[in-house]
Amino acid sequence: MWKHKKIILVTLLVVVIAASTAVVAFAQTASDDQSQTPESREADLLTKVAAIYETNTGTAIDVSALTTAFDQAQKEMATEAMNTRLQNLVTDGKLTQEQADQYKTWLQARPDTPLTGPLGNGLGGGMGWGRGGQGGGPCR
Repeated sequence: MWKHKKIILVTLLVVVIAASTAVVAFAQTASDDQSQTPESREADLLTKVAAIYETNTGTAIDVSALTTAFDQAQKEMATEAMNTRLQNLVTDGKLTQEQADQYKTWLQARPDTPLTGPLGNGLGGGMGWGRGGQGGGPCR
């Protein structure tokens, strides 16, 4: 009996030490990046991508055009994923086609301005409805 308790205690101790180490490492990394907003980090990334592309191909990319294309691709992929998810729910009998259509209508009627919480993104910084504070709605 004592052997099992000892194994559990050692395992628990290892998990606590590993978690503490990860939290400290994350906190140090996060504190270095706190001066930048997510938008400025994205802009920096796209500027770097454009520079690397120009170096590799000899062709320059307009960063604002790249940003526009990136945003468009992101929206199109999100729409495709939502349509696939809704179709799977209809196929599985969890929603009717009418309910899926109502959800799409509701989703498209929402304003484009994201709701922000105290941590900057989503409702409560990614801890809101759905995944990462991204909407929610009547189907959840």
